[in-house]
Amino acid sequence: MVPQALPGGPGLVGVLALQGDFREHLRLLAALGAPAREVRVPAHLDQVSSLVVPGGESTTMSLLLESSGLLEPLRRRLADGMPALGTCAGMIMLAAEIVDGRADQHCFGAIDISVRRNAFGRQRDSFEADLDVEGLVLPLHAVFIRAPVVERVGPDVEVLATVRMADGRKKPVVCREGPVLVSSFHPELVGDPRLHELFLQTQPKTLQTQPRTRKDHVRAL
Repeated sequence: MVPQALPGGPGLVGVLALQGDFREHLRLLAALGAPAREVRVPAHLDQVSSLVVPGGESTTMSLLLESSGLLEPLRRRLADGMPALGTCAGMIMLAAEIVDGRADQHCFGAIDISVRRNAFGRQRDSFEADLDVEGLVLPLHAVFIRAPVVERVGPDVEVLATVRMADGRKKPVVCREGPVLVSSFHPELVGDPRLHELFLQTQPKTLQTQPRTRKDHVRAL
């Protein structure tokens, strides 16, 4: 049974479920009381008011979007202003430009950023860090796995968090433009719902909650 959006609450949130860690996103949204469903075909997309694009493998997702028939319907919905949250590969797909992308790889231009894939290295170079994120009281623990990084931001893009690269420069890893929020890392893997709460607050009718502190999150568990 598809969850139903409640009057005065958040609209039905879709989670792109073609590949990647979509189940973890669904669990976090359920913990927040946000009605959510998997999106696998265009008919599913028609039922949701916003979309989470999870981490995974961005080139594989591109191919699956084509084979599922979702590519063009999703492009239209994003162009029409549908709120979206993208994490890791999801950030790559929502970006305006992939500076090292493949010719057959799609991106939707939902947020005016340029991203570089695998900016921190391969799987063995994965790492974790505590980030100060604008709008959150306490640091957010972030897991970076073959993560992208933002190389350019447009004039209307807010940079909410940065991380220091090996050469000492700081690069954006959480960005927002209007109803679109993206992160280089995987907030769903540590079970901290606060980035998802920031995302829900961009929707026309959202959960009327304040972003939790890290202590609130620990107590809730």
